[in-house]
Amino acid sequence: MTGWTVYEIAPGSHRYAVEAELFYAGVQAAEWVRPLMARPYGTLVCENVVLLGQCEDADHRELLSWPHWALKNLYAPVGVMFGKFAQGAVETARSGRSIPPPPFSFLPVRAGVRPLDPKFLTETPDLATALAVSVDDGRDVFEHIPCEWKAVREWASSLPRPQRH
Repeated sequence: MTGWTVYEIAPGSHRYAVEAELFYAGVQAAEWVRPLMARPYGTLVCENVVLLGQCEDADHRELLSWPHWALKNLYAPVGVMFGKFAQGAVETARSGRSIPPPPFSFLPVRAGVRPLDPKFLTETPDLATALAVSVDDGRDVFEHIPCEWKAVREWASSLPRPQRH
């Protein structure tokens, strides 16, 4: 129940073009996951958008940043979770244990698990609340914002960023 979409950066691509295409791939993944969430074992459905190649004016962490943030905010109210993993990033779990670095960069897209996932969003209480009460009633997540990627980017930049402790 896990799928993979591979996006390879074309040589000479500009950062904004790559970010726009990653955002679009994330929307496609979320819209693929949404109808499957209601099926038996729907919480196991996951689509991963893999990023390959290099961009001259940004690293993978930077390229994933705003598409991840916008997608997370658009889809949390309908119960879809987005993650963000940059190739080689060294992270530590809440327990203090080391998390193995991912072999490639990717955005995992999956059904939210309401009793558990809001705990992952402690630095973004609005998102935690949205996910905790989420219902996928079939709504258009773009209902209140334009679909054009520059407008989505502007909207995403206005959202409250995670609170750092």
